[in-house]
Amino acid sequence: RGTERGDEGARPGQSTQCWALPSFPGSCQGNSVERKIYIPLNKTAPCVRLLNATHQIGCQSSISGDTGVIHVVEKEEDLNWVLADGPHPPYMILLDGNLFNRKVLMQLKGTSRVSGLAVSIAKPNPPQGFSPGLKCPNDGFGVYSKDYGPQYAHCNTTVWNPVGSGLSYEDFDFPIFLLEDANETQVIKQCYQDHNVPRDGSGPEYPLCAMQLFSHMHAVTSTVTCMRRNSIQNTFSINPETVCDPLLDYNVWSTLQPINSSGKVDREQEVIIVATRIDSHSFFWNIAPGAESAVSSFVTHLAAAEALHKASDVHSLQRNVMFTFFQGETFDYIGSSRMVYDMEKDKFPLRLDNIHSFVELNQVALRNGSVLWMHTDPVSWMNESVQTQVRNLLDILSNSSVGANVTLQEAGYSQPLPPSSFQRFLRARHIPGVVLTDHQAAFQNRYYQSMYDTPENIRMQYPEGLSPEETLEYVTDTAKSLAEVATVVARALYRLAGGANNTSAIQADPKTVTRMLYGFLIKMNNSWFQSIIKPDLKGILGDVPQHYVAVSSPVNTTYLVHYVLANLTGTVVNLTKEECLNPDKTPNAEKELYDYAWVQGSLDPNSTTRVPYCVRSTVRLSKALSPAFELRQWGSTEYSTWTESRWKEIRARIFLVASKELEIITLVVGIAILVFSLLATHFINAKADVLFSIPRDPGAVAY
Repeated sequence: RGTERGDEGARPGQSTQCWALPSFPGSCQGNSVERKIYIPLNKTAPCVRLLNATHQIGCQSSISGDTGVIHVVEKEEDLNWVLADGPHPPYMILLDGNLFNRKVLMQLKGTSRVSGLAVSIAKPNPPQGFSPGLKCPNDGFGVYSKDYGPQYAHCNTTVWNPVGSGLSYEDFDFPIFLLEDANETQVIKQCYQDHNVPRDGSGPEYPLCAMQLFSHMHAVTSTVTCMRRNSIQNTFSINPETVCDPLLDYNVWSTLQPINSSGKVDREQEVIIVATRIDSHSFFWNIAPGAESAVSSFVTHLAAAEALHKASDVHSLQRNVMFTFFQGETFDYIGSSRMVYDMEKDKFPLRLDNIHSFVELNQVALRNGSVLWMHTDPVSWMNESVQTQVRNLLDILSNSSVGANVTLQEAGYSQPLPPSSFQRFLRARHIPGVVLTDHQAAFQNRYYQSMYDTPENIRMQYPEGLSPEETLEYVTDTAKSLAEVATVVARALYRLAGGANNTSAIQADPKTVTRMLYGFLIKMNNSWFQSIIKPDLKGILGDVPQHYVAVSSPVNTTYLVHYVLANLTGTVVNLTKEECLNPDKTPNAEKELYDYAWVQGSLDPNSTTRVPYCVRSTVRLSKALSPAFELRQWGSTEYSTWTESRWKEIRARIFLVASKELEIITLVVGIAILVFSLLATHFINAKADVLFSIPRDPGAVAY
């Protein structure tokens, strides 16, 4: 898989090769001819092919890569040269990030004069917003359908993502790459300026600066087709070649009071589920910062879990609380649909009957003032028993915000639920629940599922001149704001679980929140994350965090949510390394109730060694693979069917290209030299006895 996907810690297209063009003399060391011809682009992110039951989406190149003459497009008028006037098609476009929109790409999609796109990142973020996602995310896989609230189906009442262009769900037959490094973008522009700029309205002279993009995909048509091909290969081939893989990972979950993870919870036991998603997506592969769409909510969730665990009487509460972090929700609710399926099939410790209520944290970082909106299902209000429970849930949440800098308001009974994991549970059973968001109707997030959903989008700001360690510890206004939301949620959960004591002591820690925001949005490889993970997992700590679900699991985000949750809610126990790693052999370890992890610990202040320790927690992982693949129903309309194509190589490079005439002349001369060489060799070989005969000794006498 490593040769076909690229490693998790490295971007596709990364290389150690050096740069060399006539425009940049002396920039390459060594004698390699290739290195003297090509400049590899080391920091790129490709658009790749994804497939579902009926469609293929994304991009790909031809099997040998696509090549074109570079043309820089910084305003819409520049497209005329590419689409009509330019004499040297096909063109490889260097597109300004502000022009990366549906209108422009649909023009380029319909012409043979374009062989590919390299997109530079717009700085600052496009002010009008940019979301390549759908206007109605996860449409058709939520609770609303012709059989349940048909008036709310397909976003008929509320268009949740009005800036959504749907670009991520289009199929392009040419490669599209994101240029992540401004320096590389400048090198391409310089090459264009030196060789490709039109002179007085006429075409530039050769040699011209060209670009080649490689991103050929193995899978085609749909998940049904590629999974069938996988199955045939596995059945009949000695060396089967897989062409696509299901999107999969693990959900992370834990409980306030320990439960037997290998058994079943009593039917009478009531559990409150708190849920968030931990994945995001964008147009480009593994570029998924997800600051508002995912990170703000799961960081708030983690902080609420920590605050609730610190309450003195949590183990005597009437109801249990389950903290759940779903993976793959961006792709038609992979994680939540799998958990519901497992509960229905008795493959999970909880049953659906055990669920008392459901609280979901959705996008919560972009509040207008202090307002947080409570969304409920209007269809459930028609059921009297559920209506009473929902009313009680809303009242407890509202009362928990009294005295806090958060105001909870009801979104209204005439509006459906926003896209949320809760919808998958409602499909299976009438459960009282609420979804908390920062938007009453349409998303506040103008960069939903895009590369611009970054820390800046949720207004994270740091003073200049801070060291990485100081930045990690600096409490931002965003962290304070999310800590307030976490405090309200934790207090409400305490009341829902039957807690009767004063809740003023239940308080989320802004310092913990700011550390998590820094780690999940800015730099994973920081001292806090290093201290809370297992020694053999330190390789997962890359620099720039991304939250794409992927096909190799668990991904970095899943690991880190697991160990952050264990750190915030677990207990340090006095066990040796051997005892911690082998709890089966340790007396009173209660392995069915607890998970044990031997973590690196912090650096000893007086040395470079760490002080490791053992953490006991209730954190577990459960599979986040769509039931469609368990059931081999690859054309399912009930469950997610998303797969990712495999590929051989992903890379990009630029070089100078000669004119067709010169190429033909070179070819003809080469053939002529070859023919001449063959004739000369034949003649020499035929006359070898004459040409290479040994001369006679002049002193010899013949008789």
